[in-house]
Amino acid sequence: MKSTLDTQDKKLVAALTKNGQLSPNKIGSTMGVTAPTVRSRMKNLITAGALKVAGLINPMEAKGLTVAMVGITLHSHEQLGEKLEQIGSLPRVNWCAVVTGRYDIIVEIICTDEMSDLYDFLDQDLSKVGGVNSSESFVVMKSRRKWLLLPDAVVDRFNK
Repeated sequence: MKSTLDTQDKKLVAALTKNGQLSPNKIGSTMGVTAPTVRSRMKNLITAGALKVAGLINPMEAKGLTVAMVGITLHSHEQLGEKLEQIGSLPRVNWCAVVTGRYDIIVEIICTDEMSDLYDFLDQDLSKVGGVNSSESFVVMKSRRKWLLLPDAVVDRFNK
């Protein structure tokens, strides 16, 4: 398992960040390595959990999506890691993090355009986690350079 990215890994990730559709041949030619080397490095990074290649969507350009940030305060700090894992596995969650400051955990969720989807996250999903003292929601009205990997709940709706 890789714990740090070497120079070639960083070049590979940079190339994929600019254009995730580049072929291993094109990436290899810019890096000065062969296509099999690129494929091998990609496989190793993916296996290590350091890289994921996926389609991202711009929620400001794709109608029908609502992005919201939710600040969560827990009853106790004794289970921060456990609560982070539980919240992070909820189907509408794009990402979450333990943070310093006013909240214990910040969560980004992706909902359908209906406010009822945000309500369901707060009322049903988050309440199942337990240990939440309070939460505060912030609906993103406009953003710049925001590309999303859709969470499971939205992917499921897109597949219907």
